[in-house]
Amino acid sequence: MPHPFDIAIKHARAYRDAVKTRPPRPTASADALESALGGPTPEHGQDAGAVIEALARGADPGLMGITGSRFFGWVIGGSHEAGVAADWLTSAWGQNAGLYAGSPAAAVLEGTAARWLVDILRLPSECSVGFVTGATMANFVGLAAARNEVLRRAGWDVEAEGLQGAPRVRVIMGDDAHTTVFASLRFLGFGQNTPIRIATDSQGRMDAEAFEAALATGDAPTIVIAQAGQINTGAFDPIGRIAKACRARGAWLHVDGAFGLWARAVPELAHLADGIEDADSWATDGHKWLQAPYDSGFVFVRDPAAHQRAMTIAASYLPQSSAEYEASHYTPELSRRARGVAVWALLRTMGREGVTEMVRRHCGLAARVARQLAAEASVRVHNEVCLNQIIVSFGEGDGEARDAATRAVIERLQDDNVCFAGGASWRGRWVMRISVISGPLQEVDVDRLGDAILSAWRAVRAEDI
Repeated sequence: MPHPFDIAIKHARAYRDAVKTRPPRPTASADALESALGGPTPEHGQDAGAVIEALARGADPGLMGITGSRFFGWVIGGSHEAGVAADWLTSAWGQNAGLYAGSPAAAVLEGTAARWLVDILRLPSECSVGFVTGATMANFVGLAAARNEVLRRAGWDVEAEGLQGAPRVRVIMGDDAHTTVFASLRFLGFGQNTPIRIATDSQGRMDAEAFEAALATGDAPTIVIAQAGQINTGAFDPIGRIAKACRARGAWLHVDGAFGLWARAVPELAHLADGIEDADSWATDGHKWLQAPYDSGFVFVRDPAAHQRAMTIAASYLPQSSAEYEASHYTPELSRRARGVAVWALLRTMGREGVTEMVRRHCGLAARVARQLAAEASVRVHNEVCLNQIIVSFGEGDGEARDAATRAVIERLQDDNVCFAGGASWRGRWVMRISVISGPLQEVDVDRLGDAILSAWRAVRAEDI
């Protein structure tokens, strides 16, 4: 039997070669996958090569075509081959990247990648960086630093005393913040009803005047959460104005920029995030616009000391070094894989110019497919396509009949399985949601998407006649 590495490489290359043309949705049923991959607990071991062969063949029909050019369902990158190859090496090396002493090479690679990220995203040079699993954990870490620091300023040591008896912390955020931000707040001891939710406009942007009025009411320790890239519309809160008000009132400003923060890499898009450099912490993904393999996210904190106070893990038996980058100071993990290795490889492969070109191209392609759809009768694009997100609906009127038509188009598109897009509720109505973010996308890919959507719409409309 060939070496398991050789078998894995063979199947990985076959999958990546085929993903350009294979259907974006899985073709196997749950029962078929269970039959191929399930069963009772193995009593006896098998040859590793045979196991990897069975794994690849059994899983293949149950895979989503996320890494290809036909997938537009969620804000998910395409796992660039350089990042994948570096991630293979990371697994093969088997390094624990939690401490410098555990893997000096991993520490240097992550420290270097951290500096490059701060530079490309044009964040304050003094920022500390944590390599986490994604924007959900990045929001958690940034908000942990925020919680501890605003309480410290109020005279409360949360690291020593916890939250019992602590001053109440105000949290202010837009009504259309991402669900993972609310989850992070719950994880940090803030109740579901804690946030003061500010009204938003038709694009999901926080109302600046309403925000300023809320901020001016009371003087409790305050955390403000702004959004760079609303998950449905791509819209940005008025972050510059928010940041100025936060500075004046001594509030901590955290920015959820899961994908929108990458607009900072494109000069003509940077205005969307004007003033974002004046925030205190930022969260973004690597497995979205950077095209890193799962899982990859980054948290940036302007005050490294606040970041470290919230996250540092230390014990007498754990060797501490004077190295510039000690990962356990910036994430809630001690034992972890070296996520930054793939990031280092991607940034070396693409460079600043490559990142800029990719984000610019995707935004241009989103505008292209939006124009194609908007030109069709009874098709409505609901958002200002400022970034890579499009929400669209189908049919006549504005009520349940339009919702039903939109749901039918989504179902028909997914059943046709030429391209994949999903649905969501927006302002009480159902929309198709399109994300243009996979690395290799070109004009031919979004033209195919537009044709597939319009074909599905025409088929649905014909059935209703």
